[in-house]
Amino acid sequence: MESHTLFRTNIVIATVMGALLAAGFVQAQVNVEQIVKQKVQPILPKGGGGGVAVAVRMDGKTSFFNYGMADNAQNRQVTPDSIFNLGSVGKVFATTLLAQAVKQGELSLDDPVSKYVTDLQRGGDIRRITLGQLASHTSGLPRVPQQYETWHKGRYTWPDFVRFLNSWKAGPNHEPGQQYLYSNAAMVLLRVALERRFNTRFAVLMHQRLTGPLGMTSTALPLPRDLLGRAVQGYGPQGRAIGRPGMEGGTFQWPGSGQIYSSSRDMATFLAANLGELPDHGPIENAMVFAHQPVFTVSPHLKLGLAWQNVPAGNFTIIDKNGGLNNTSTYIGFAPQRKLGIVILVNRGKQHATGIGRQIIHALAQDQSEPSNEGESNPDTD
Repeated sequence: MESHTLFRTNIVIATVMGALLAAGFVQAQVNVEQIVKQKVQPILPKGGGGGVAVAVRMDGKTSFFNYGMADNAQNRQVTPDSIFNLGSVGKVFATTLLAQAVKQGELSLDDPVSKYVTDLQRGGDIRRITLGQLASHTSGLPRVPQQYETWHKGRYTWPDFVRFLNSWKAGPNHEPGQQYLYSNAAMVLLRVALERRFNTRFAVLMHQRLTGPLGMTSTALPLPRDLLGRAVQGYGPQGRAIGRPGMEGGTFQWPGSGQIYSSSRDMATFLAANLGELPDHGPIENAMVFAHQPVFTVSPHLKLGLAWQNVPAGNFTIIDKNGGLNNTSTYIGFAPQRKLGIVILVNRGKQHATGIGRQIIHALAQDQSEPSNEGESNPDTD
């Protein structure tokens, strides 16, 4: 009799514990949604156009949260498959390809860029700049060529860019390898160096070596016609439509020099790979880890990997990258020690995606320390 009673009691206890655990799991899921919803409120449009796509990676699972409109005029809502202009978040695709090539012994971070872009062998100080310096914003090159050639009007063609690079002179605050100087020009030059090394267009190289193997079918440069229908309309900070969906803007005007487009679903895959959580993609994930590693210390609170920023966050580190144009604001960040990360894509310019992304990471990690604002002031103007 006693054994039957004990058996029934154990079943009741097990059932109650199972229910409590299930409730706890649901509560945890609800909390992710609550945290994201609360933190993104400041960048949800109060008026005008725009929306936000968020992907959270936590405990090996991905959750998507979508708010607002992909295109007000067409009454299209944001979904995980809406395609956004990544702005400078796209820089980590080039540096991941560089890291992969280094890991495979195909080139070295110490190689001078002029070894591959032979147009620069007749230049001056440009011949001292290495691939690693281009990738870590320590080349000394200005953000855009117009900061050096103030007389230049309009966008830069490839011959314009070569002329600028060959005439560029290093200065006290523009010395290769000696300082952090955020440079779109350097990152575009890195793409060209990779093209020359592999005799392959950057967009094709990216597809062959990175997005194709990872199954990222909505990531491209430029957007092909079959993906244009999912491209969001970009809006200014006040919600006014700017440009057309899928438009490439910026300083440079030749194939492969524009912005990369992607969806939150694809970027969640990229995020999972950077966290080392995709089976059967070891070589790509090893290259990603290599790209994360600090190669230059800006301050005790900011170190630079290959385009990635390393910022302390309580008792863990956040590795992240942000981007922004006048009609897009983007962020990808993750805490490898906590196995969590986030992607935020906003189709409005000048939104604080970096600060909000870091706040969400802290909240999900249940870390009470104040999120860093280091590296937050570089969202762009690509």
